[in-house]
Amino acid sequence: MTARLEKMLRYVALTSAVGMSLFQLYTGGVRLLPGQQQRAVHLGLALVLIFLLFPSRKGESEDKQGKWSWLNLVLAAAGILAGGYLFSQYEQMSFRAGSPSTGDIVIGLTLLILVLEASRRVLGWSMVVVAAVFLGYAFIGDTLPMVIRHTGYSFERIVSEIALSSEGILGVALGVSASYVALFVIFGAFLEQSGVGQFFINLALAAFGKMRGGPAKAAIGASSLFGMISGSQVANVVSTGVLTIPLMKKSGYQPEFAGAVEAVASTGGMFLPPVMGATAFLIAEVLQVNYIDVAMAAALPAVLYYLALYVMVDLRAARLGLRGVSREELPNVRLLLKEQSHLFIPLLVLVIFLFVVKDSPTKAAFWSIVSTPIACFLSKKTRMSIKSIFTALERGARLTLVVASACATAGIIIGVINLSGLGLRLSGMLISLAGGNLLLLLFLTMIASLILGMGLPPVAAYIVLAVLAAPALINIGVDPMAAHLFIFFFGIVSAITPPVALAAYAAAGLAKCSPTKTGFVAFRLALVAFIIPFQFVLGPTLILKGSLTDIVISTVSAIIGVIALAISLEGYFRRPISIVSRAFLALGALMLIDVGVATDLIGYVLVAAIIVREWRAPVRQKVPDMVMESEAGRLG
Repeated sequence: MTARLEKMLRYVALTSAVGMSLFQLYTGGVRLLPGQQQRAVHLGLALVLIFLLFPSRKGESEDKQGKWSWLNLVLAAAGILAGGYLFSQYEQMSFRAGSPSTGDIVIGLTLLILVLEASRRVLGWSMVVVAAVFLGYAFIGDTLPMVIRHTGYSFERIVSEIALSSEGILGVALGVSASYVALFVIFGAFLEQSGVGQFFINLALAAFGKMRGGPAKAAIGASSLFGMISGSQVANVVSTGVLTIPLMKKSGYQPEFAGAVEAVASTGGMFLPPVMGATAFLIAEVLQVNYIDVAMAAALPAVLYYLALYVMVDLRAARLGLRGVSREELPNVRLLLKEQSHLFIPLLVLVIFLFVVKDSPTKAAFWSIVSTPIACFLSKKTRMSIKSIFTALERGARLTLVVASACATAGIIIGVINLSGLGLRLSGMLISLAGGNLLLLLFLTMIASLILGMGLPPVAAYIVLAVLAAPALINIGVDPMAAHLFIFFFGIVSAITPPVALAAYAAAGLAKCSPTKTGFVAFRLALVAFIIPFQFVLGPTLILKGSLTDIVISTVSAIIGVIALAISLEGYFRRPISIVSRAFLALGALMLIDVGVATDLIGYVLVAAIIVREWRAPVRQKVPDMVMESEAGRLG
C-alpha cells in the first residue's frame, strides 16, 4: 500500500507541476485573472507540490519518507482546499471584510499553518522563525514596552488581515511571484532544457577562451547571462560552474580562486538587466514605476561590478603567467553561430517586448517561453521533444516553489507590519539610532541587508527589507530608487559574504576546496559591490539621475576608480606593486568613486601618479605557473 501510495503521489506531483506551469502561461499570456484569484491558485498549487516533493525532515531516507506519505497527502489536500476556497470566495470575502465568517477564519488559520510548514521544508527554519516572531508580536504586542507597543487586536482580525487580505499572504509579494517571477523561472527552465544555457557557455568560451585567463573570463560572461534569468545565485553556480570551474583549475587558477570567480560572477547576474533575477519587477511594483526605469538604473552599477571582476581576473592571469586555452580545445565561433545563433531568438523576443514594444513583463515572458521551442525547431540538432518540453514545464514549477513559499511567508511579516504600524516605528528607531547621520544609517542598513540576505532567497530578502529598512533611508532624504537598489544589492551580495557565503560554498564544492577560503576570496573579488551602493545613494548620477554631463563625468570617474581599486586589491600592474602603492591606489579609487569635483581631482592625481610610477618601473620576471600564491585570508 505504501509503495502504491508513493507512486500515486509522484504522479500527482508531476501532473500538478505541469499544470502549475500551464496555469502560469495561461494567466500570463492568454487571460489575466483577478489578482486574488491568481494568487490563490498559485499558492494552492505551490503548497501541493511542496508537501508532495519536499520531505518533512531534511536528509530523511526514502523509507522514512514513506511513513509520512499519508500526512503529506493530507497537507497537500489542505493546500488545494485553501486555495480553492480563496479562489471561489474572493468576491464574497471582499464584502465580508471586517466581519469574516467562521469558514473564513478556519481557512485563514489553516493557510497560516500550511505556509509556515511549507517554508520550513523549502527554506529551513530561518524565515519561519522571523515570521513566528512577527506573529507573536501581533498577538502580544499590546503588553510590550511603549516604544513598540500596539493597541491590541482580536484573534479574528489578526487571522483575517494576515491570511485573507491583500495586505498579508495574498499581498504584493505573492502577486509578483504569481505574475512575474514564476513566468521568468519557467523561462529559465526552458532555456536550460533547450540547451541555450550550454550555448551561453560555449559562446563565452569561444569569445574569451584564447585570452590569458580565458576560462575565468568565459565564466564571467556565461554566468552573467544565465544568472540574470535563473533567480538564484546558488542555482547559477551549480548550472554553469560544473564546466567553468574545472576549466579554470586546468588553466592554472588555484581552486579557491576559480570557485570564487564563479560565485561572484553568478551573484552579479542577479542585478544585471534586463531580468535581474525577476526582482526588478518587484522593485517596480513597490515603487510604482516603469520596469524599464529599474533596469536602466541598475545597468551602470552592474557593469562596474563585472568590470572590477574582469580586471582582477586578468591581472591574476598576468601575475601567474597564465595563457588562454588552445584553439583546438575551444568551440569554433563561426560554426557555433552558424549552427546555434537561432538560440538567441528567445532573448531577442524578451528584449523586443520589454524595450521596443514596451509590453508588460508577463507578456514578454510568455512570448519568450513560447518562442523557445519554436526557435529550437529551426535546427535538427537543437529541437525540443515533447518530453523535454514537459520536463521544462515540470522543472519550472519546481524552481518556482522556493520563491512562492518565501513570498507567502514574507506576506505574514508584511501583514503584521501593516496591521500594527511597526514599519514607521522601526524606521524612526533606525534614524534615531543613526543620530540622523546618513552614512551611519547606510552602514546599519547594509548590515541588516547582509544578515537577512544570508538566510533568504533574493526576492524574499528584498521584500522584507523594502518594508523594514528602505523607509528609513527615504525619510532621511535618499532617492527612493537608490534606497531600494541599495538594500537589493546588499541582499544579493550576502551570498558571497562570510561567514554565510552560500554561493561561494556551492562553488567550493565544485572546486573541491575549502569553503571558508573560497568565501573570503569571493568577498575580496566583489569588494567593489560594497562600495558602489554607497556611491549611488550619495550621488544618484550612477543610477542615471541628473544631467547628461554629470552622468558622463560620474561614469568616467567611476570606471577609472573601479579599475584602480581592482589593481590595488590584486596587488599587480605589470609587476607586483608595493603595499604603499596599493594603499594610494585604493585611496585614489575611493576618491573617484565618491561624488564631487574636489574628490575626483584628488583621485585622478593619486591614481595617475601611481600608474605612471609603476609603468616606468622595470618589469620583473613573471611568476612561474607552478608558483601560486595562497589566497587564504587575503583581503587586501
